[in-house]
Amino acid sequence: MPEVPVQAIWKGSVSFGLVTIPVKVYAATQEKDVAFRQVHAADGGRIRYRRFCEVDGEEVAYSDIAKGYELPDGEMAVLTAEDMADLPLPTRHVVEVLEFVPAEEIDPIYVSRSYYLQADGPAAKPYVLLRDALRRTGQTALVKVALRNREALAMLRPKGDVLVLQTMLWPDEVRDASFAAPASEVEVRPQEVAMAESYIQTLETSFDPDRYHDEYRAALEVVLEAKATGHEVEAPATAAPAKGEVVDLMAALQASVDEARRQRGESAGGGAGRTAGSAAKAAKPAKSTKKAPAKKTAAKKTATKKATAKKTTTKKAAKKPAAKTAKTPARKSA
Repeated sequence: MPEVPVQAIWKGSVSFGLVTIPVKVYAATQEKDVAFRQVHAADGGRIRYRRFCEVDGEEVAYSDIAKGYELPDGEMAVLTAEDMADLPLPTRHVVEVLEFVPAEEIDPIYVSRSYYLQADGPAAKPYVLLRDALRRTGQTALVKVALRNREALAMLRPKGDVLVLQTMLWPDEVRDASFAAPASEVEVRPQEVAMAESYIQTLETSFDPDRYHDEYRAALEVVLEAKATGHEVEAPATAAPAKGEVVDLMAALQASVDEARRQRGESAGGGAGRTAGSAAKAAKPAKSTKKAPAKKTAAKKTATKKATAKKTTTKKAAKKPAAKTAKTPARKSA
């Protein structure tokens, strides 16, 4: 049974042209992790941190802490909660639709956090109208919204029966990736690409998130339960990691295909052999493939001509001795 959000983090409206849709925003995700405390290893005592002011040396309560921005001259500009609340943001209570773009054009690297939108009050009809229109057109709404005193670019899209608001990073917050690209002179052979494609096709399936589980968290919970009950945990047997550098890339890819087939209960040898053959065949140049039938046809024609000539010679040879045999008895009679 899905967990029900208990508290909305934002209330406002979606501005869809001249249509206004009052909504409530709920966090769509939650991280499930094992929470640890920092403790003294000797006796398990909790480690506490206290906040002290470096000017007067007094401990400061959390409620007395404000945001500060250091100016170029070293002075500190203090911003209170009231100052933050009075920021001139037009998107403070409105999700402003900027434009619509195809969903596949938005790189997932820009996605930050996800939220569910719930129609507030009598807004169900325009909510459903926007949801269905986005689904039928395959478009995603690019919007601006201010959440937690910070304006963000976001996208609005349908997910099942609800609208999902996903905040995005600004373009200048995404680092340039050119430094991580391999050198341009690195080349791979067509056979290697074909084999890699075969491996991808072997594991190709539809996405089902329920197939995947957090094994680290499960193992950690086993350890914690053992600690609480005074039992020892037996470490599972793990395969030794492969050592050394991969020299034969094709062999490594072939082994990967075999292993993937084995895990799926398929025949690794036969299927993999056909895969390797298909990969090699796909990697051959198209030029040689076109010439093969021509050579075969020419050879066939030559063989046919030789066979015909041989057959004709045999017939002639057979007729010639027959003529000599007919004349010989006539001479004896004379």
